[in-house]
Amino acid sequence: MKLYSYPNKADWPAILERPVMEVESLESIVQAVLDEVQQKGDEALRAYTERFDGVTISDLQVSPAELKEAEGLLSASLKAAIQTAKANIERFHSWQAEPVQEVETMPGVKCWRKSVAIEKVGLYIPGGTAPLFSTVLMLGVPAKLAGCREIVLCTPPRKDGSVHPAILYTANQVGVTRIFKVGGAQAVAALAYGTETVPAVYKIFGPGNQFVTAAKQLVSRRGVAIDMPAGPSEVLVCADDTAVPAFVAADLLSQAEHGEDSQVVLVAFSEAFADKVQDAVSGQLALLPRRAIAAKALENSSAIIVRNREEALELINAYAPEHLILSVEDAEKMGEKVINAGSIFLGNYTPESAGDYASGTNHTLPTNGYARMYSGVSLDSFIKKITFQRLTREGLQALGPAVEEMAEAEELMAHKQAVAIRLGDDKGVIG
Repeated sequence: MKLYSYPNKADWPAILERPVMEVESLESIVQAVLDEVQQKGDEALRAYTERFDGVTISDLQVSPAELKEAEGLLSASLKAAIQTAKANIERFHSWQAEPVQEVETMPGVKCWRKSVAIEKVGLYIPGGTAPLFSTVLMLGVPAKLAGCREIVLCTPPRKDGSVHPAILYTANQVGVTRIFKVGGAQAVAALAYGTETVPAVYKIFGPGNQFVTAAKQLVSRRGVAIDMPAGPSEVLVCADDTAVPAFVAADLLSQAEHGEDSQVVLVAFSEAFADKVQDAVSGQLALLPRRAIAAKALENSSAIIVRNREEALELINAYAPEHLILSVEDAEKMGEKVINAGSIFLGNYTPESAGDYASGTNHTLPTNGYARMYSGVSLDSFIKKITFQRLTREGLQALGPAVEEMAEAEELMAHKQAVAIRLGDDKGVIG
């Protein structure tokens, strides 16, 4: 990690620059995949699966027998852990449901809003360097709670043509309706446009590599919604001298091992503490199975020494981290002043991995500074809100004059007529 001591604010953007994803340069490659799948359907999916995953798939859909077999392949302890996480995620996300509330904006004018599930959603689950069955929980649980009628999951097959059993077990537990052995940009294309086997959906969720990210962005321009703009995962840890250097190092490394393009940032208040963390990072890194990936990610990362809490908060809000860990004495007080972050972890005993797996919050979060204007995935991500209004005659009599006046000022006389004709003006206002 590069060390910066008390840098000028003018230098912050350069210091905090994220690894660049060259989405534009990928677009022509990815667009060709999207077009091929749209034109040739399942034939293209099988061809791309053989080309990119090195496996020939005859039946793209996971069978009931494969689901049953997957359950028997997992240990009892892992299944229990998945059930614990599922229960916590269900509890937290079910609390987000909003009751219908009717408001009388003026006598005789009633308005309300109703939450309605998105009928068809698609979940993309990576299966490359890490089988992210935890993401199945994070997306499948709120989709089911919202009442989505079709929950379609795509994930790349392994070299033997199977899907990792933890992904299958978890998908079955959360109520995924159909699972397909297809990954990459071709999976996004299948979910967006549909094939003979894979149904088209209205909104696509889930992380992925640069090709998946580019595919999601491209289909979003053509009428298919996506969860949010996505980039490499990231964490910022702000730690004072009450923090434990080994804990902080573990947090930094748990993010760095996600991928070579991940970014970790340490914000500290003394060089002495930052040095202790760096030493702990070196010691722990040597023991990690994914140390080569984590080491590469650390090359994109920084340790920044700031003068005080106010400067730390200003830097945090400027960076807008996906994950923010506050390992400081007054963590909750400091957290209240954060306005740009995807998810915040408070205190020395709240590692990012708790939220990644099982605390109950969602780990699908805005990256690349999008926390300035996007929220993480929640129950709301799987629903749309429909507004209603009902006016009595008396209500229209009270409200009508304002509507007529505004319509006439905008020169939209049919709008004015729609009110006037209801209030007994037989001649109306047209002609």
